[in-house]
Amino acid sequence: MMTRSQQDRRTHRLTRPSIAVAAALAVTAGVVAAAPDARTAAPGPKLGLIAASASVTLESWKDDPGVHLDLGTYLTSENGAFELKVTRKSYKDPVVIAQVVRDGKKTRTKALPAGLVKDFTGLPDFVQISVTDAAGRVVLRKAEPFCPNNASGRVRPDAPATSKYPQSCPVNPFTLGSVWGVENGWAANTYAGYYSEPVQLAAGTYTAKVSVAKKYRDLFGIENKPQSVKVNVVERSWDGEEGEEEGGSDVGAAAKSAHAGHGAQHAPAAHSGHGPQHDSAGHGAHGAPARTDAPAPATSGAGPTYNVGHGPYPPAPPALPWALKKQGAGEDGPARHGFSAARVGDRTGQTDGSRQAPGARPNSDRPTGKASVPDVPKPDLRSLPAYGITVSDGYEDVPGKDYLAFSANVWNAGPAKLVVDGFRSPGKELMDAYQYFYDAKGKQVGYTPTGTMEWDPRPGHEHWHFTDFASYRLLKADKKESVRSGKEAFCLANTDAVDYTVKNANWHPGSTDLATACGQENSISVREVLDVGSGDTYTQDLPGQSFDITDLPNGTYYIQVLANPENRLKETDYGNNSALRKVVLGGKKGARTVKVPAHHLVDAN
Repeated sequence: MMTRSQQDRRTHRLTRPSIAVAAALAVTAGVVAAAPDARTAAPGPKLGLIAASASVTLESWKDDPGVHLDLGTYLTSENGAFELKVTRKSYKDPVVIAQVVRDGKKTRTKALPAGLVKDFTGLPDFVQISVTDAAGRVVLRKAEPFCPNNASGRVRPDAPATSKYPQSCPVNPFTLGSVWGVENGWAANTYAGYYSEPVQLAAGTYTAKVSVAKKYRDLFGIENKPQSVKVNVVERSWDGEEGEEEGGSDVGAAAKSAHAGHGAQHAPAAHSGHGPQHDSAGHGAHGAPARTDAPAPATSGAGPTYNVGHGPYPPAPPALPWALKKQGAGEDGPARHGFSAARVGDRTGQTDGSRQAPGARPNSDRPTGKASVPDVPKPDLRSLPAYGITVSDGYEDVPGKDYLAFSANVWNAGPAKLVVDGFRSPGKELMDAYQYFYDAKGKQVGYTPTGTMEWDPRPGHEHWHFTDFASYRLLKADKKESVRSGKEAFCLANTDAVDYTVKNANWHPGSTDLATACGQENSISVREVLDVGSGDTYTQDLPGQSFDITDLPNGTYYIQVLANPENRLKETDYGNNSALRKVVLGGKKGARTVKVPAHHLVDAN
């Protein structure tokens, strides 16, 4: 595997404007007043559009122009939860969506129009926005998608304390199934986050009119009640200059304070390998200051999280793209791969954060008693086709080399979670690994040795890997092996929601953040878990995520992602562990090219 020095590479991480969930409480009285009527209405949820506040202040940075239209509008659900099930039978079949209506013990499913959604990122063009300036001129019209799993909060005190629905709409191109929902008595922010491009608005005052598109009003019975929000746009800069127009004297100071705090958190670090280093200390410096925290209290425990070891992208947050974001090539950084870090980030007071959760705690002692593999449900490991495929040369460190890089995901289709514990004898470099088994009530009923765990010291990893979890192979057109990647050891974490419609899928998995899931160098034991419905993605910028294609002739090849290659792990089915993705290599040495044909209906690299 190649390495290259990237001492000066930096990634870009922008925190999005905070969603003022606390402000939504200001409208609670009005919602509660309407709640008794809503709860006695006909079966099915009653949806409504509300504005948390009559006015919002949005920021535009001189060094990073553009305003994110987080207007504080929410979709509420009363008289029951608003639930949608989104699935596809296979990659040969289109994505279909249905509404699930629960009335007491009765559940009915209502098929929604074919073609309503084409992926799993949310309802397209759900919100219609028009913005007028102080003179009454319309300066902007746009539509926004809506992820029902977006930042949410309760709107009445007798609503459920927690939402049962997942905290994000998945963006992995090979997602198979998802569940979206707004809990009964809750509201979900309609802001599309970084699915939405920033808009250009000069500093000043505006009025935004927000409404739900007619086709969705008709489909879900939503009243046509547009919300008007006064918008105050202020311009800020790094150097402490005061904001223009309505900005006031506090704006520059706030920006300066935000930048100072951000710089301390995200200091640049040395790294090597495919792409930038990311560790629990931060993502490195970037080209724009952090946006200030909202005055609202934390509502869900969401906070900064760093997907250490699986690439520069945090686990999929609601309405924020986890997937690699293409951009033009630049002189430095991951742009040389044709990609850059997605602009993501969470601050105090937001509930739309990465699916951060504490890692599952390892057993304190080695298993006792005789090892056995009981007749109980077991995990079913499956591979997704490779994506994020690109080519690169060896740069200054390995001149004359060409590499084919890719992202890969292995997921667990259930019906049982995969639990692997590692135990380290004092002074030993390797941990002994054991797979655990549980009965239908969650009681541990067996265990078996399953290999080892090893410490991976490479920048971009720096955690404990379970060996022989997966294997990457580049196959020739006849599907015989041509090149094998040296990477077969992985830290297991629930980075992607692949199919939350399978039996026993956990919509709120733990171990989503590698800083908590994979241990430290001096750990004495580690527990790694791959929950039902979730997958573990390693992105194409990491060591081990590429093949040396320097001496390979041009032509057709297949990237094979193979789960559990040595069958060390006990599964329900070993016949579905392989996934192939066709690629066509071209170009010449030092300037290789790759074409990635669509995988059935999935035309995404």
